[in-house]
Amino acid sequence: MTGATIKRDLRTGRSLWADSVGLGVKARPLTEAVAVDVAIVGAGISGAFTAHELARDHSVAVLDRRPPLMGSTLASTAMLQWEIDLTLTALGERIGVEKARRAYLRSRAAVDDLKQIVVKEGIRCGLRPKQSLYLAGDTYGHRALETEAEARAALGLESRYLGPAELRETFGIERTGALVSDGSASADPARLAAGLLRRAGAKGAKLYSPVEVLEVVSDPEGVTLLTDAGHAVRAKQVIFCCGYEFPKGVPTPGAKVISSWAMASKPRQRCPAWLRDMLVWEGSDPYLYFRMGGDGRLIVGGEDEASPTAHADKARLKRKCETITEKLRRLLPEIEFEVDYAWAGAFGESATGLPQIGPVEGMDHVHAVMGFGGNGITYSVIASQIVGRAVRGEADPDGDLYLG
Repeated sequence: MTGATIKRDLRTGRSLWADSVGLGVKARPLTEAVAVDVAIVGAGISGAFTAHELARDHSVAVLDRRPPLMGSTLASTAMLQWEIDLTLTALGERIGVEKARRAYLRSRAAVDDLKQIVVKEGIRCGLRPKQSLYLAGDTYGHRALETEAEARAALGLESRYLGPAELRETFGIERTGALVSDGSASADPARLAAGLLRRAGAKGAKLYSPVEVLEVVSDPEGVTLLTDAGHAVRAKQVIFCCGYEFPKGVPTPGAKVISSWAMASKPRQRCPAWLRDMLVWEGSDPYLYFRMGGDGRLIVGGEDEASPTAHADKARLKRKCETITEKLRRLLPEIEFEVDYAWAGAFGESATGLPQIGPVEGMDHVHAVMGFGGNGITYSVIASQIVGRAVRGEADPDGDLYLG
């Protein structure tokens, strides 16, 4: 029978990445008041990139109310793309053509920057260069993708349009068209974040967990964080890297938290040879996306739902897995697989598909990194660069794109 089977001992609700090797990061309780140059709230992928960026020339404290890496980073499927949820042409209609072009070029550069960091630091996270295959769907059909290919080509982005015949012949997929793009990648997000935090720690950054920030008090000289540990953290600058958990007092106009689902097959999954080097997603709402992991697992996700709490419903997780499986079966009917892991998590959306990165209105020396949009890890790189420059008193040339 073609399709998928669900194991009786399926690791329901547990992310694949939670069982990754090499996640050890040294954390300590907050047992006394601390004074640093920079305090980062959140020890996930955004906090890890930011700590890595700033620990080179600043004293850094990272605080998290959970153990490190245990937030939205574990919900990621780590498709490290430069393509944005909104196409270049659609984004141009939302924020203007010039800004949309800058956003796409910055995103493309960020993926290259990410690869360079991993290689330079020797982080073992299964990083692998990938192409992406963006299939025509009910939101963006073949005509929209043809127009998109032309817009990207004008910017020098490595995308080309495939008609239905070439798509069928090359990939065995029946759709009206697709875009093939170079320059993306995949990785294990937990191992990536752990590696970055360890490198930051080697440069002097301290990680405190579990510590919850209860109140933020800013003044002209800096910021005081009052915590549930009974000890304060004093910093010249504070950066909130809370993923999709909106900090109190941080305005997020047009943003919302939704729920998303994912699953992974057993290792050494049989699949078409081309899929090992490809990230696949579609121009539909909700959309399906999938890729192969380094151990030969098929990782599939989608079925986003406009609810901030639906991801916590265990019964819904099983139903979503069945729906995702059926969608994949219709697209690639020759694939048979056994589901090993299934999980869900919160996910952020904004009106533009771009994250919110910048100073918090009404609070001196406080910055927020809000991970809206599908390519959150790519945005984490951008956020670390923008906030890093702000802490150093410099302006980022693209900072205005991400002010919300």
